Amino acid sequence: MTRTLPFLALTAALALGACSKEPATPATSAAPTETEEVFQESPAPVEASEAGLDAGGGASASEIPETIRGRWGLVPADCTSTKGDAKGLLEVSADQLKFYESVAKLGEIKEAGESRIRGTFDYTGEGQSWTNDVVLDVAEDGKMMIRRDYGKDAMPGPLTYTRCG
Repeated sequence: MTRTLPFLALTAALALGACSKEPATPATSAAPTETEEVFQESPAPVEASEAGLDAGGGASASEIPETIRGRWGLVPADCTSTKGDAKGLLEVSADQLKFYESVAKLGEIKEAGESRIRGTFDYTGEGQSWTNDVVLDVAEDGKMMIRRDYGKDAMPGPLTYTRCG
């Protein structure tokens, strides 16, 4: 019994110590915020007039650049499906992104170039509405596009699309 009492006291002290609400060292966040991420990944902004978009460059400053427009698939079957089940198909037009179950209308363009756009898109689909900041980058001679979403309802990472033939 005399040996058990100190053991119980030690166990109780450790249990109470584990319930402490304050951490021993202050927690710091090393992860960048969504806004910081956008600016860290993005090169210096290119104004629409510098990119030639409003001066004969194929699109106005209020449109998605021509190079980005078209049909894009996450997997090859997205481009060839005739059954309406191409869930990874993305159709890009001058002012919207059309997905399997939603549409995103272009709002404010924050930066644009010949093969890149970053802007605010207003989404609607399945009875819901939301807004995301979206970056679309076309690479590999127009054959590949990377989409990055930022915002509360954003996709967790970049998505890589292949242009449909």
